[in-house]
Amino acid sequence: MIIRPETLVGWHRAGFRRYWRWKSCRRGGRPQIETELRALIRQMSTENLLWGAPRIHGELLKLGFSVAQSSVAKYMVKRRGPPSQEWRTFLRNHAPDIAAMDLFVVPTIGFKLLYGFVIIRLDRRDLVWIGVTTNPAAEWVARQITEAFPWDGAPRYMIRDRDRIYGTVVTRRLRAMGIRDKPIAPANG
Repeated sequence: MIIRPETLVGWHRAGFRRYWRWKSCRRGGRPQIETELRALIRQMSTENLLWGAPRIHGELLKLGFSVAQSSVAKYMVKRRGPPSQEWRTFLRNHAPDIAAMDLFVVPTIGFKLLYGFVIIRLDRRDLVWIGVTTNPAAEWVARQITEAFPWDGAPRYMIRDRDRIYGTVVTRRLRAMGIRDKPIAPANG
């Protein structure tokens, strides 16, 4: 049987069309999300800039929508930069209300160790308190904080490292004075 070349090319084209039609047909997977729900997700993410996908997902569940958190993240409006203020912005905005405390070691000429305790206000870098002891304890640190801020001069925030000396006694004393404790990781580790 002899066929023409255009017939063979036509058969190939028809075969490719059938193959790609079969390949591109929908076979299960995730159900499509309605356009109204996609618009609601976008609206919630633009109107509430501090809300992430978990918060929007929770709100949608409260409203009765059944959608996965990954789908919410997929349809949220993409933003550049962090959603909230950075650490530098926080320090600039709240500098008058922030103090920092630190405990450090000073070796003496006789090879003994003294422990120095310092409290500094960040807004004007004022040295508020200095204390020195040979045997620091959490009770001693709590007493130093009380003596540093005897009246209404206590800051709203206290920055400190995660040293073990600041135990529950110091945390309780700070809370009793109305100071929010902000432990941060040490600079060298």
